[in-house]
Amino acid sequence: MSGATRRPLSPGWCWASLDDLANLLAGNPAPQRKEQFEESGPPFVRVQDMGRLGTGMRLADTKDHLAENVAKDLRLFPVGSVLFTKSGASTLLNQRAVLQRPMYVVSHIAIAIPENGILSEWLYYWLCTMDFSHYAHATTLPSLPFSKIKQIAVPVAPGAEQTRISDTLDELFSNLNAGVAALERARDRLKLYRASVLKAAVEGALTADWREQHPDVEPADELLKRILVERRRRWEQDHLCKFEEKGKTPPKNWKAKYKEPVAPDAAGLPPLPEGWCWTTFDQIGDTQGGLQKSPARTPKRSHYPYLGVANVHRGSLDLSNLRRFELMPEELKKLRLAPGDILVVEGNGSRTEIGRCALWLGEIDNCVHQNHIIRVRPSEGLIPRYMDIFLNSPAGQIAIQNVASSTSGLYTLSISKIKRLPLALPPTTEQEAIVASVQAQLSVIEQLEADIDAKLQSAYALRQAILKHAFTGKLVPQDPDDEPASELLKRIAAERKARVQEAAAAKRKRAASRRGRK
Repeated sequence: MSGATRRPLSPGWCWASLDDLANLLAGNPAPQRKEQFEESGPPFVRVQDMGRLGTGMRLADTKDHLAENVAKDLRLFPVGSVLFTKSGASTLLNQRAVLQRPMYVVSHIAIAIPENGILSEWLYYWLCTMDFSHYAHATTLPSLPFSKIKQIAVPVAPGAEQTRISDTLDELFSNLNAGVAALERARDRLKLYRASVLKAAVEGALTADWREQHPDVEPADELLKRILVERRRRWEQDHLCKFEEKGKTPPKNWKAKYKEPVAPDAAGLPPLPEGWCWTTFDQIGDTQGGLQKSPARTPKRSHYPYLGVANVHRGSLDLSNLRRFELMPEELKKLRLAPGDILVVEGNGSRTEIGRCALWLGEIDNCVHQNHIIRVRPSEGLIPRYMDIFLNSPAGQIAIQNVASSTSGLYTLSISKIKRLPLALPPTTEQEAIVASVQAQLSVIEQLEADIDAKLQSAYALRQAILKHAFTGKLVPQDPDDEPASELLKRIAAERKARVQEAAAAKRKRAASRRGRK
């Protein structure tokens, strides 16, 4: 960012600091109350309104509009102001924009108002070649201090050449951005297609033909009866073992203490295909909370890896960064994850992300889970992958959102809420057919998504290559008759000096006027 990194430039070009080329300002504090905004008021730019690294350059409107009585106390920035993020996590996203109408701007954004002879597009495109994340202060809240912003080195071309280069970049990026937009629309359609596949899977539409070809399959209600019988048998066996360990005789009517699992509330549940039935996660699985982090669990002698919220994505796991707990032997025995376990995120600030879940396949030995993850272990006869499909389907997400509570903006689940969740239960063999069909279709979707992501990365790389080419002076022919940039910089410096002198003279005049009135 400093002059120390300056390289040789094309003939007629020269280096200057951003502070030499523009008036650098900070934005306004963001109003906090709803009544401070109104639909018909002047636009207020937030970080999320800006594009990233060359996309969405021209900013003509925003989502938020200020009330007139609020706007009058804030600074209004003119057309052509170049915006870039300077503080907060958004600094790492390198977001940029150029105002196409006067707007008010939030304080997380820095504003560069170019001097005469410096094109807004020129500054914008140069800033798009830079990755500010390398220069932000490494604090809890990343930031770019104005002392560093002022020192940003900018190559300056002759004014006429700035125009030729900017016009060419506009044309090239217009075509490139159209292709990127088409790819992003295709990616959005794939998300919709993924959701429609999962929806059809858990409603029975995906296996309608399969059911016609397999009319004699055992219905799901028979499967559920066996699961419930086995559930009670295990409970009784566990309690008999406990009595035996303590050397006690089971008391009279001890079996009456068995607590029946929560049954589904049929009211409001949609009809299911023939052979299916509604059940709950309490009826067909064992639900278990995790361990809470504490200083006592700092790894010492008997520590094991654990999964946290960051490791559980929707339908997949990220095991690249696992932390470790100190565990007691009995805790490991109770909480050790087993292949086929369903892992559900129990808290999130986003309503759409609450309850996202993934399937554990036994990727790591002796792994447990944190208390913000709820584990569901399916009963025999339930295919874990089908349960994962159901929870991540639109029907499963709606069911989760309906029971999730919100406190201070955080949506939360609990073990009892997970147990009450309804599940559309097909026969075991149809579960197998559903899983096979879904995996085949999702595999195609994932390949297409990977292809789109690769093309988007190529588009980003191409954009950066074009910008690099532009600022080496090789994108358009040079004209030896253009006024050199050094003359442009002299004129800018002279105009600035004149403004300072005029401001000082005006200040002296006002002071003299005040003395004359006394």
